[in-house]
Amino acid sequence: MKINCILKKILYLCGHKYFLRRIIKLLKQSKVDTLSYKTVSANKATVVKEWILVDAEDQILGRMSSKIAKILRGKHKAGFTPHVDCGDNVVIINAAKVRMTGKKFADRKRIRHSGYPGGQKITNAKEVIKQHPTRVVEMAISRMLPKNRLGSALFRNLYVYEGVEHEQVAQQPRTINLNEIK
Repeated sequence: MKINCILKKILYLCGHKYFLRRIIKLLKQSKVDTLSYKTVSANKATVVKEWILVDAEDQILGRMSSKIAKILRGKHKAGFTPHVDCGDNVVIINAAKVRMTGKKFADRKRIRHSGYPGGQKITNAKEVIKQHPTRVVEMAISRMLPKNRLGSALFRNLYVYEGVEHEQVAQQPRTINLNEIK
């Protein structure tokens, strides 16, 4: 707007009315469409969710968990919005056959407390996998998600199974190879 006024003053002082009309016409035509520069924010209605199947056999636990947490969060999509559940639903099979590097199966301790005096219980990953084969994978992924209501909602999009069979056959999940994802 300031350029338009300045040009008018200059051209009136010079006395070129014909050029003034042409320049004003060109300025009106070359306005920038500001709507094309608005940031698109996803919401519950506009998000498109997919079903993804991941085979955890011989996958390293931490690397697999971080990639799955990104998929659950929706960070792999172009329309990622941090405060919206825009991630995909993930089905993990063969969770009991997941790997840990080094001596982490024996050395990594899981500490929990009942709240009573003397109620501290310490177990390692090997014992946890014997009792609940899917729990190690679930804990690793849940601890990589946000610690709020959104993180709880994202965790509900995760389905972990210890064997090959899973209950989400009707959703026809797309199989992906985690080694190809960065």
